[in-house]
Amino acid sequence: MHARVGFLVVAASAVIAATTTAMELPLPMPANHAASPLTKLIIERRSVRAFTQEPVPLDKLGALLWAAQGITSPHGLRAAPSAGALYPLELYVANEHGVFHYKPAKNTLTQLQTNDVRRALGAAALGQPCVAYAPAIIIFGAVCERTTKRYGERGLMYIHEEIGHATQNLMLKAVELGLGTVAVGAFDEQAAATLLQMHKDTRVLYLVPVGPPAPR
Repeated sequence: MHARVGFLVVAASAVIAATTTAMELPLPMPANHAASPLTKLIIERRSVRAFTQEPVPLDKLGALLWAAQGITSPHGLRAAPSAGALYPLELYVANEHGVFHYKPAKNTLTQLQTNDVRRALGAAALGQPCVAYAPAIIIFGAVCERTTKRYGERGLMYIHEEIGHATQNLMLKAVELGLGTVAVGAFDEQAAATLLQMHKDTRVLYLVPVGPPAPR
């Protein structure tokens, strides 16, 4: 009996040692960097906080919005994954012409305001110049109930994950278009919602200033 117990203790010790001894495996770098456009975009993406005052052209703005939430299938599926394909995200644009709402189904922008709210939005973002002086700001809102009515509280996590997917798409597309972006999560949500005249069911969750990078 004692011998059996001793064997089990030794065996257990061996298992613990095996599981706590880290084995480091070198991974090969992605092959053919120059030959892979996606790999090149991933390498080149950086947070840009200073922009020129050159406006973002409508065609480039449209390409960014499509990359984030555009329709990519006949069944209405979008460019970024969404839990249950419920698509809680709503995208808005603030630029020198006012505030606009992106409609993925028609791939259109609907003007909601003619006021330039960028400086005020910068103030709501704790005075961050990258928001106040960006040529355009893409605002990620979410109608949380679309997801939480099916998934409950866990749905809130799914929404934040979805914003991450969509934002990365947008940022990589920006690199391809020669534009800079930065993700901003530090802002007064209620102040931003008031400035943007958001519907009461829509939360403002992310700001992404975008524009031509300023020379270093």
